[in-house]
Amino acid sequence: MKPENLEKIQHSSKIIIEWLSHAFDVVADWVTAMPWWRFLLYSVIAMIAAAILQETVFSSKIEETTISQPAKKRKPPTPPKVDLNVHIDENGVHIKKVTPTPSTPTVTATAPPASAAVPPPPVAPLVAKPPKSATGEEESTNAATDAAQAAKEAAEAAREATEALHAAVKQYNEISEKANEEALDAANAAVEEKVTHYRNESSEWFKKFVILSVFALFGTKALMGGKKRAETQAAAAREVAEREALQRQVSEAKMQMMQAQVEPHFLFNTLASVEYLIETDPPRASLMQRSLIKYLRAVLPQIREMTPSTNLGREADIVSSYLDLLKMRMEERLTIQLNIPASLRNAAFPPMMLQPLVENAIKHGLECKEQGGTLSIDAEVIKDTLRIRVADDGVGFGVMPSDGTGLGLTSIRERLTMLHGNLGQLIIEPNQPGGVIAIIEVPYQVAS
Repeated sequence: MKPENLEKIQHSSKIIIEWLSHAFDVVADWVTAMPWWRFLLYSVIAMIAAAILQETVFSSKIEETTISQPAKKRKPPTPPKVDLNVHIDENGVHIKKVTPTPSTPTVTATAPPASAAVPPPPVAPLVAKPPKSATGEEESTNAATDAAQAAKEAAEAAREATEALHAAVKQYNEISEKANEEALDAANAAVEEKVTHYRNESSEWFKKFVILSVFALFGTKALMGGKKRAETQAAAAREVAEREALQRQVSEAKMQMMQAQVEPHFLFNTLASVEYLIETDPPRASLMQRSLIKYLRAVLPQIREMTPSTNLGREADIVSSYLDLLKMRMEERLTIQLNIPASLRNAAFPPMMLQPLVENAIKHGLECKEQGGTLSIDAEVIKDTLRIRVADDGVGFGVMPSDGTGLGLTSIRERLTMLHGNLGQLIIEPNQPGGVIAIIEVPYQVAS
């Protein structure tokens, strides 16, 4: 085979395989997308339609099949009629055959069977010799009488032979006609049997084809359905994972923003206080400097790690360092109550979420109050929920105007929703007799 022909065959085979694969994929998608009840209904309708089509097209009741016969059946040949003419005159007795007239067609009879054929006896004219003398007239008369009697007997024998020939030809015609009819019936029966066999085979093939098609669709749906469902579930899982990853990235970006929002004026004020104390009270300035360093050591790694979750103990340490600095600034005006059990220090908690609440309590509740107040931080677990409570007895809501952006509490709520959905929430309520209570609730989990 030439290389170019082989290449054409390979190309054509590749195209055919691609089309078959595409057709299979289309059928598989159509079948697997169909609910089971609809597939069963389709199968029943297909079987009923196939049965009706089979009954209509491949019915076993076939019409009577006829075999074309000759245009005109020839009549069997009629044997010639043999007539004998017996004539007696003075010359003797004469027996002759009568020749048929030219207008009558001559038909050659078919030879009858050997058992029925009786050959006609040869008929020869009997001519008496003339008498030699007058004295033998009486003898001639007797001889003529005998000859006439013999001729009569010969004519009778010829007539009987002719009748036997007619009977044999008639019997032959009857046998031939019966044989033709039997052969025609046998041919019709053979043709009818052949057609019936062909239709039965076609009907069985059609029925098996429909059944195999339904079973093939059933197998495709049963086998490919799981694959398609798995692919669909995998695609849905990928979409969910991508969406969660995007949400996690957004959440991490917001948390990074929150973690990076260390109050600039707090640092500036703290450094200014350190500078003032260096001039007036160097030992106290040194203590404040050490507290600032402790605070920055706790906060800066948290900002660098940018982790979506940390533990409550680490957050409590950051808040404790922050409160130590504020305690040096506010001195006796600030009272701190930090009640976090040691068993809850390993509880998972979002980073940089506790300090904004403490900052709000100090800045908007206690720092603006002349006599100061008390800040309490409590932690407990209630029905698998970690509950952190930050309360102050400051001036309360709306007494002092805020110079902030107001995004701190909103960011905390958004972060809680992204991290824990409906299980995480921020609750703000008034404290009695004054101040504000801020509560954070998250699912209780042990930090990894």
